Amino acid sequence: MHEPKVTEHIAGSDKALFSFELLPPLKGQDFSAIQQAIDPLVEFNPAFINITYHQQEVVYDTLDNGLMKKRTVRKRPGTVGISAAIKYRYGIPVVPHIICGGFTREETENALIDLNFLGIKNLLVVRGDPPVGMKTFIPEPDGNVHALDLVRQIAELNRGHYLEKDIKNKRTTDFCIGVAGYPEKHNESPNFESDLHFLKKKVEAGAEYIITQMFFDSKKYTDFVKNCREKGINVPIIPGLKPITSRQQIISLPQTFHVDLPEELVKEILKCKDNKEVRQVGIEWAVMQSKELLKFGVPGLHFYTMGKSDNIREIAKQIF
Repeated sequence: MHEPKVTEHIAGSDKALFSFELLPPLKGQDFSAIQQAIDPLVEFNPAFINITYHQQEVVYDTLDNGLMKKRTVRKRPGTVGISAAIKYRYGIPVVPHIICGGFTREETENALIDLNFLGIKNLLVVRGDPPVGMKTFIPEPDGNVHALDLVRQIAELNRGHYLEKDIKNKRTTDFCIGVAGYPEKHNESPNFESDLHFLKKKVEAGAEYIITQMFFDSKKYTDFVKNCREKGINVPIIPGLKPITSRQQIISLPQTFHVDLPEELVKEILKCKDNKEVRQVGIEWAVMQSKELLKFGVPGLHFYTMGKSDNIREIAKQIF
């Protein structure tokens, strides 16, 4: 089954694409959780579905003697398997996240080989967050330190350059590499100029498209695109949108994703009596953003579902 690249989809479409991101189910759940998120959105012909990857977390168990025992767990495994299942059950292109955290370069290469065998051609490359409870990112020994390093490794595979130099009859891969962009600056970057500098480095290394972090003021995106173009970053830049669903998110989203919430949006949420009303405000705000972005001429609209799609469906019904 030929899987079109994200860039081919964009080039071949005369209208903005619809896409969304899913979380793998928690360990112990099955594919039905994924189906419940995808099925309501199939009618809108998603161009691709992103599947996030989550590195292991460190947890501490209290022993009978009162001491603490450290262990690592992976709470959301299955990104590669879920990607393959979606591809072959739905016929929709998938974009698994490839992260630095928790992997050596050899483990990364082996995962990429698996994806290549499965005919999965699209990737979104991100460094990944530090493990829960840690402030700084620490790579594995012989792991990629930055997303730029990971882009370079994948680009090398696309040229047929494997980690083992003496492999015979090597075949090239043909991955379409996407990377993340931050309209409000990555929280670890010293300034916005530095952020753009390294984003351009990723494009020069082989990245072919960008999906942005969520934002709630469309001007953040349009300014970001303008700044990218001025720096010579000319690949497609797909805006990422997250409709707010609960009052708690006006605190948690800025803390977690380092984004600003417009004063008008916060005021509307604080007027709500319950989260049902908040959810409706979130839908209306995302519809307004979507219309503004379509008017600007975006290549697509990408939605962060956080595993739930009922509100995304309400937005898509008004936009697509």
